[in-house]
Amino acid sequence: MPKYPTQDAVRKRFQIITSRFASFQTQFLNVHFDFSLLQRIAPPITIGSVRFPGIKIHDPRITRLLEVLLHGGNTVGGWTAKQIHEAVLTTFQLSAKNYGLKQLRYDLRKLKSHGLLERDARRYAYRLTAKGVDVALHFLFFHKRQCGPLANSRFHYKPDPASRPNSKLQTAYHKAGKAIENMVNLLKAA
Repeated sequence: MPKYPTQDAVRKRFQIITSRFASFQTQFLNVHFDFSLLQRIAPPITIGSVRFPGIKIHDPRITRLLEVLLHGGNTVGGWTAKQIHEAVLTTFQLSAKNYGLKQLRYDLRKLKSHGLLERDARRYAYRLTAKGVDVALHFLFFHKRQCGPLANSRFHYKPDPASRPNSKLQTAYHKAGKAIENMVNLLKAA
């Protein structure tokens, strides 16, 4: 007859799991933008005789890859390159022609060289390191919370001038917005 764990053992195991989950959620929700971290990974690095390019925040391939790796909590043992490739293609509706497996492997080597990705020693499975999770959160925070909403509001929504508050910052923002709009209209005419 199989032995089942006691209620106390199950409770302790679930407390460990819940604590780990809560700390990970805290890390996700408590992202303060750290420009020095992004400056450290931006320049190219040399390991041995191999030179790896830097990781730039405006690189859409790296941003997509980090987003997929960050949201892949269901793959506890890590991702194989083919699984990552399939997830990136599916998530962002790309074709294998637009983002090939060779390009993915190049990006994985770049992330690994900067210490953002680690490989399981027994098999070719990759997962983000603690530094990698931090960088991925910064990339996504920048693109989804700062850069994205600013660009979206600038090009898809025009604020009502009558409802603007009386502040110097808002006035400067509207002046800048008007100047950009005039410049875009002049470029369209040219």
